[in-house]
Amino acid sequence: MERDYSINELLACALARDVEDGESIQCGANAIVQRAAYLLAHLHHGPNMRMLIGRTFTNLFQVPVLQLYDSNTDWRAARWGEYVIPHDESFSYNTNRAVNNFAIGAMQIDKYGNTNMIGIGDDYKKLKVRGPGGVGTTCVSAVKTKFYVIMRKHDKKTFVEKLDFISGVGFYKGGNSRKELGLTGAGPTLIFSPLGVFDFEEDSKRMRIRSLHPGVTLEEVIENTGFEMIIPEKIEVTPPPSESELHILRNRIDPQGVLRK
Repeated sequence: MERDYSINELLACALARDVEDGESIQCGANAIVQRAAYLLAHLHHGPNMRMLIGRTFTNLFQVPVLQLYDSNTDWRAARWGEYVIPHDESFSYNTNRAVNNFAIGAMQIDKYGNTNMIGIGDDYKKLKVRGPGGVGTTCVSAVKTKFYVIMRKHDKKTFVEKLDFISGVGFYKGGNSRKELGLTGAGPTLIFSPLGVFDFEEDSKRMRIRSLHPGVTLEEVIENTGFEMIIPEKIEVTPPPSESELHILRNRIDPQGVLRK
């Protein structure tokens, strides 16, 4: 199916629509899709949002264009900032709920929304692929009122039956197991992938198909998922980006076309 938008633009729009005005939100400076989504939500329908990009509370009246940085501590990420917090203090902004909405990524995710950012392999000292580490996702997943997971790939190596490591806790083993751990956060809100948007069944807490992106079939999702998802009787189609959403993305947030590269 031909489309006049990229999958990254679709993911940014899908996430932005679930973000509400007045929320205090955060994402990493190099989290391209998440960052675009939150800026889009602010400019489209959320003028009263407070936004922490990396370590910088951003001045939303001077919205930054998307740009890749060498690290989360690159000073250029603070260019539009109202103020910058020390990197080691950023975790306290999560635990004291100064930020209530966060979007993370992951190398692997399982049917209960647990995530792995540590690496791939059985032996931690001899990993086949080493990840960036927890990078704050452990405390984020434990305490946030809302947190989302953006998966840049959707195949049996990323949507797995069993994680190699758990760095972010979703609904743990399902049912009431998350609450039994004493975690105060609500658990993952939505999962976004190149194939669709997913939520969790209320009682079992197993991952469930919420919508499939235009042109994606149910069979495609089943073939590329390493566990059995809950399939509702009616599956919606993810709404494509609207004209106004694309205009904001391409003219205000991403004029360099990072999301389309």
